[in-house]
Amino acid sequence: MDSALYNVIGNVKIPKMARVRQKFDPSEITDPAAGIRGELSRPEIAATLKPGMNIAITAGSRGIHNHKLILKTVVDIVKEHGANPFVVPAMGSHGGATAQGQLEVLEGFGITPAYLGCPIKSGMETVRIGVSPEGHDVHIDKNAWEADGIIVINKIKPHTAFRGSYESGLMKMMTIGLGKQYGASLCHQSGFKNMGRLVPMFANVILANCPILFGLGIVENAYSRTYMLKALTPEEIPEKEPELLVLARSLMPRILFDDIAVLVIDEIGKNFSGDGQDPNVSSRFATPYASGDFTIQKVCVLDLSDKSHGIMIGAGCADTCTQRLVDKSNLEASYINAITSTVFDCVRLPMILKNDYFAMAACIKTCNEVDLEHIRMVRIPNTLEIGEIWISESMMEDAGKNPQIEIISQPQELPFNDEGNLW
Repeated sequence: MDSALYNVIGNVKIPKMARVRQKFDPSEITDPAAGIRGELSRPEIAATLKPGMNIAITAGSRGIHNHKLILKTVVDIVKEHGANPFVVPAMGSHGGATAQGQLEVLEGFGITPAYLGCPIKSGMETVRIGVSPEGHDVHIDKNAWEADGIIVINKIKPHTAFRGSYESGLMKMMTIGLGKQYGASLCHQSGFKNMGRLVPMFANVILANCPILFGLGIVENAYSRTYMLKALTPEEIPEKEPELLVLARSLMPRILFDDIAVLVIDEIGKNFSGDGQDPNVSSRFATPYASGDFTIQKVCVLDLSDKSHGIMIGAGCADTCTQRLVDKSNLEASYINAITSTVFDCVRLPMILKNDYFAMAACIKTCNEVDLEHIRMVRIPNTLEIGEIWISESMMEDAGKNPQIEIISQPQELPFNDEGNLW
């Protein structure tokens, strides 16, 4: 059966590919520490930090540029005010829904007590802090609840599975991140159809009942660099976050080509997107409550990032994957995440092929209504970093006509090794 399968796709021609640079707005904050100091020096923000206070600072599991530097800078400023900071993992059920697993997620980003200069208090126990207008119990992390104050830090961006005035950001960090496994499950039980309504409802209960000192919203540009840092008082968070979401959406990267038949993604992982692969880039949405304005016929994923710790969320949204990716997968941890979110599609296994060549070949062979000899194929390193990508030879004419595209190299054969892999 193995040889019969590979005989069917073994003669598929993989197109020559050229490296191109996509040009987006490159504006960024070159000195994030100075930017944070400027924001936290606002009188209404600085006044919340008092000597002797024990202050919890949230740290999530998403890939955030300058994440550890941002956290350390906030830790340093809290110390300078005579307060005692500590960091709490605020990541719902990530890290296998265990305290140790969540510590390991942060360690993967270089976020450690030694680097930060303060403790990291990781636990999964939560405290009921109030009830929503619809009668839901609202919980937050016990360590955060016991602090004298909480600083909420997160990147603000469009979500991958729902739409609303508040998507990924500070309100969701309070609702699901600080809610841990319990809070995340409670919120997800109503489904992504209702998430746009529940996130602000739960977050407002937390704002009313917990000692939230302020939030620090992060907006990134299309190159995943720090574009804006904005400190918000508890009163400003519900008011200003939707404006920052609109800004973040306008800055999002995208593939600047139409009519793509095959998309090859070198790596998926939760450090790139909550869905492993950002559907705002790949077109593969796991729920019907979020969508884009383009489609791609076939998606192939080649590998799973080491920083994902085996969580293979996103593989199920592809059409093919490699045995390499499956071998790296921790199905139990992945299933815990999927059960918490109530969405299974992301952890279903697609067609598994033994190497990179065959994973691509199966996608190419099964495209409909295209010229297979001149297939329009794009290869990206991941869905977070698409400043430089590869395009098939048939797309070079489009590239030459687009002022936002710079051609870096001429088309060449992909460098498959003897095992049929690119690495």
